[in-house]
Amino acid sequence: MDADIAAAIADKLGMKLEITDMEFDSLIPALQSDTIDVALAGMTVTPDRQENVDFSDSYAKGVQVIIVKDGSDIASPDDLEGKSIGVQTGTTGDIYCTGDYGQEHVKQFNNGPLAVAALVNDQIDCVVIDQEPAKNYVAANSGLKILDTAYADEDYAIAIKKGNTELLDKVNGALKELEGDGTLQSIVDKYISADSAAQ
Repeated sequence: MDADIAAAIADKLGMKLEITDMEFDSLIPALQSDTIDVALAGMTVTPDRQENVDFSDSYAKGVQVIIVKDGSDIASPDDLEGKSIGVQTGTTGDIYCTGDYGQEHVKQFNNGPLAVAALVNDQIDCVVIDQEPAKNYVAANSGLKILDTAYADEDYAIAIKKGNTELLDKVNGALKELEGDGTLQSIVDKYISADSAAQ
């Protein structure tokens, strides 16, 4: 997805794209040393990173939400401790929950509908999954609801050397155009389908 977005931006700006495959941890130092101009690598905007680089507008967003049964004693992410949490294997929901609560509290399923079925059948206490498919699962199964408080918000953006406002403005302008003409959404949709969002 990132390579396709980079190519679309370069095309918009009339620039030549050169992709360099690097270790994730070396991206920010490479920006700071002018080894690379931009970093597109599914990088989430965090306060720590914002101290070291500038970020473009977000080009993709992920929201992990919690599905519970009506009447559940789970009211927010704070209530998940010690609960049995259903996730879709390999998603960010899986990674976060396993990291936060331990493998013994996380039950992995091959897909979202299987996780939701387990919730309906009282085999687990909740499901943590991407917001878009979650809406469909709740609409299709009476007695379920999505908590108002998200489990995690993820904003993916392009990292650029701190202070390089000229390039930042150009990239943001290109992103705005790509969003306006539907190119950006078509690239995101190509890689993030409703059933495999937030991999």
